[in-house]
Amino acid sequence: MGIELLMIVGFCLAAYSIVGNDVPQTLGTFISSNAHRPWWMLWLYTSSILAVVLMYGWWTSGVGDASYGRLETIPFPQGGITWLYIVPPVLLILLTKYGIPVSTTFLVLTIFSPSSLGAMLTKSMLGYAVAFVVAIIVYRVVIKSVTVYFTKTRHLPTPKTWVAIQWISTAFLWSQWLIQDLANIFVYVPRVVPLEFMLFAISVFIVLLGVVFYQRGGAIQQIIDTKTGVADIRSATIIDFMYAIILLVFKELSNIPMSTTWVFLGLLAGREFAMSLHLHEVNKYRTSRNVSKDAMKLMVGLLMSILLATTLPWFYHWIEG
Repeated sequence: MGIELLMIVGFCLAAYSIVGNDVPQTLGTFISSNAHRPWWMLWLYTSSILAVVLMYGWWTSGVGDASYGRLETIPFPQGGITWLYIVPPVLLILLTKYGIPVSTTFLVLTIFSPSSLGAMLTKSMLGYAVAFVVAIIVYRVVIKSVTVYFTKTRHLPTPKTWVAIQWISTAFLWSQWLIQDLANIFVYVPRVVPLEFMLFAISVFIVLLGVVFYQRGGAIQQIIDTKTGVADIRSATIIDFMYAIILLVFKELSNIPMSTTWVFLGLLAGREFAMSLHLHEVNKYRTSRNVSKDAMKLMVGLLMSILLATTLPWFYHWIEG
């Protein structure tokens, strides 16, 4: 199999695995709170944002960079893409099938640049901690009475104003996630991406998004659906804004790739913990168990990433040598 063909295969597998694993985490609250709407309506909306963000980044970079500078420290392999780089997205597809929200940043990027693992891990752990603490403060202190009000009025019709605000917050979050996680997919292609390949990439993303929305998020969506009140558009909107702002802050902090999965689960964990302190419907024991369960899944993904980064290159050179 030729190098160029492997590059396209790797790109498509990464796109398929990352969209299946990460998109439901990012758009999960949007999917849950709009379950009554046709899936294609949500698909067309997010697809249009995706196309604009990708083309804007590619055009303004001046050199055809589709990753918003996130791959500056991760060069394209000198020997091109080999089967060594195909293994991580295949593994990610298998993990996603069982609803394990592993970090695609660690699982995919680490194999391209093992030396970057420390910096990515530090930034991701900081992201989890910041999201966890911010969520506790916001939901326990700032909007405690608001969350109680949302719970009491959840059965009432949602004002149209909130619907509009939520769709705006989704666009904001979706764009920030794309800027952070595009690196995990475009790492498979040269750092200067031709226009023809960009159009091909956008087409692939749109088709895969359609699959995600048609399946209403798939297995990963179950994690979001177990959280308190995410089907309420008002609650979903607040989550999305907080998530997007945290991603924006870390985007400006440095160009080092980070795990958006860790930020997302840190935010949900802090939110659930804070709400368990003032809402009777939130069981404290179940909250602690769910937070621990999600953290264990993150650790599984991290350990797999480290194992791949340390053993797969050695195995590859042993086979090829």
